[in-house]
Amino acid sequence: MSAHSIRTVELQNLHIGGERSLEFKPLFCLELSIFNPEENFQIVKDFYKTSDRLKLIQMAQEADCDILGLKFNISNISEVEEACLVLKSLLPEIKKPLMIRGVNNDAIDSELLPALTKVLDRQSIVAFANENTYKSIVPPVAAGGHLIVLRSPIDINLAKELNILSSDLGQPLDKILIDTDIGGLGYGLEYGYSIMEKVKLEGFKGDDYLDMPLISFVTEESLKTKEAKSDNYSSSWGNLNERAEMFEIASAGAVAAAGANIIVLNNPHSVGIMKGLFK
Repeated sequence: MSAHSIRTVELQNLHIGGERSLEFKPLFCLELSIFNPEENFQIVKDFYKTSDRLKLIQMAQEADCDILGLKFNISNISEVEEACLVLKSLLPEIKKPLMIRGVNNDAIDSELLPALTKVLDRQSIVAFANENTYKSIVPPVAAGGHLIVLRSPIDINLAKELNILSSDLGQPLDKILIDTDIGGLGYGLEYGYSIMEKVKLEGFKGDDYLDMPLISFVTEESLKTKEAKSDNYSSSWGNLNERAEMFEIASAGAVAAAGANIIVLNNPHSVGIMKGLFK
């Protein structure tokens, strides 16, 4: 009996998912902290050498990414309106398929993401809703015909439950991306990608609530680690930027092997390296 295929999710000219085995090419999203560019990782700032938003957008799109991700890293709810103005000003410059993202703060994202969604002038990915925020984020995303990233805390049953609850609020199953969350290194990474593998296997078996494509933000988690941010190590650890890049690529490779359909990268140089592995 042939395996059930992963559900295909369409985003403009991209076909996400649809595979029947792990022999497929993942897509790569290049993400920027765009509201406050100074909060990008040092390796990212060293690449761009500018904090001008328009220049950042132009340079990011030259990196051959499949999707451009914009993280609206505001610090409080009072900045929601300004974030919407920033997005509106940048939309004419964005030629790639788009993902917008909040700040991973439930109180802020519950206000920020619905507001940003209303500004969008094209179908986009909205990241992310979780068990605490889905009731406020999913309805406007569904109404706008957008894709939603649903994040659950490294648990296959919670992932399935969140997909069901979001579907009940009107989000089509073929416009859901699963994010099972993950740690950057060590046990966090190992446990995280094992859950991704379990979700993928259930999808191949035909579970209608777990056969959505997977998206992973693992490289952000790897670049958060002190080993990728600090140079307070012996010379045997090598150059900091090279070390951070290797951490990002290694973590991206792990989730690619686990079946991630979209891998969110932060360093533009890593896009070409990762794409070269799947030629």
